[in-house]
Amino acid sequence: MVSPPPSTAELSKEELLDAPLRAFGFEIDLISAHKVSGRLQVTPNCCQPFNVLHGGVSALIAEGLASIGAYTAAGKRRVAGIQLGINHLKTAQVGDIVLVEAAPLSAGKTIQVWEVQFWKINSSNSENRVLIASSKVTIVCNIIENPKDAQRNVKYSKL
Repeated sequence: MVSPPPSTAELSKEELLDAPLRAFGFEIDLISAHKVSGRLQVTPNCCQPFNVLHGGVSALIAEGLASIGAYTAAGKRRVAGIQLGINHLKTAQVGDIVLVEAAPLSAGKTIQVWEVQFWKINSSNSENRVLIASSKVTIVCNIIENPKDAQRNVKYSKL
């Protein structure tokens, strides 16, 4: 008999992390409804052919952290990213350490907008950092788990 997966309320911060982020070696430092942060050491696995951090990896990290934060802020209810924009300002090369911090700009019950900033840091002094990318992610929150239940929650209005 197959045991059911653990409820999301019981997952550790490592288990909350998307499998693709784990595959790139991303590590979570902090999870709260007000901030999510973590770090990545840039390796060849997350670089484009010119040995700089791939923009798609940055976008993946941005949506992953914003989604974890929105999930936490929404009382651990299902969320989904619906829009992502990212600006890459400087490069990070193989060996660089990138600190990523996500914070809500607006944390509504249905829609949340999170800002995610990417900082290249000096391994000996994390205060010495350079902004390399900035992203805004829009998340829809409190998605109904079972679509069949949606009909029960529809509110009708008279015209």
